[in-house]
Amino acid sequence: MPIIDILTSFISYEELGEGDPIVFLHGNPTSSHLWRNIMSGIGPGRCLAPDLIGMGRSGKPDIGYRYGDHIAYLDAWFEALDLDDVVLVGHDWGGALAFDWASRHAERVRGIAFMETILRPMSWEDLPGGGKARYELLRGAGTGEAKVLDENFFIERALRATTLKGLSDVDWDVYRAPYPNRDSRRPLLEWPRAMPINGEPTDVVARIEAYDRWLSASPQTPKLLLTFDGTAETLLIGSEMISWCRDNIAGLEIRGCGPARHIAPEDQPEAIAAEIGSWIDRKGLRTAGRKVASQA
Repeated sequence: MPIIDILTSFISYEELGEGDPIVFLHGNPTSSHLWRNIMSGIGPGRCLAPDLIGMGRSGKPDIGYRYGDHIAYLDAWFEALDLDDVVLVGHDWGGALAFDWASRHAERVRGIAFMETILRPMSWEDLPGGGKARYELLRGAGTGEAKVLDENFFIERALRATTLKGLSDVDWDVYRAPYPNRDSRRPLLEWPRAMPINGEPTDVVARIEAYDRWLSASPQTPKLLLTFDGTAETLLIGSEMISWCRDNIAGLEIRGCGPARHIAPEDQPEAIAAEIGSWIDRKGLRTAGRKVASQA
């Protein structure tokens, strides 16, 4: 697993194949391990999947792990590897990071595929199921620390609740390994506190509003939304958000991938790989260069 020095720390990443870059970005609380059964099924291309800073096998510098921190480290990783003509694939916060990077580097993006991610600023009513009570707890001073830092909520409970098929002991241990103690779990705590709810945090809301403007005004950049069969309690992107995407995202295709919960790459890796690979081929995205992508 390659490691590269980035800013004050280092980023670990998976790399498979050769050709035009396809970058896979994970969210909370997973890592590049999320993509292990998808990267190999995409077809030709240079597949890369970094561990976000503080997560997976990447370093844990003494930073705040705010959304902006992740953006800074990810930007530096893209530059260090000199990645251009990129197809982006994002899940959960990885999708939000992909949108943000694409909106600021549109000339370097061939296409973007996404699933179960943060599409727009939200209200408390947008959160599925018991989401409001859960996020109030996780965002609260003291209560969030108790749940995430002391109880290791995201690894020991959320992973179980957000996969339909469950995880093997081996896979669970991979996700658990980066967070052996209280301090190591600080990155996990900051993600629920970054959720753009009722206008807060303002810096995250501003970035999401910026990438929403780009999503609506970039028909030349192909986009793929992967959806899943499930309940409002188990998915971020249900029927209402699918309709929002149809109305607000230019150059969009939508493909269903069967039953899953929020961490869909664990439930439907073969279907996800097949849909992304087919979309890449239909849009001519395996050939480097914006001209080919824009003409497809």
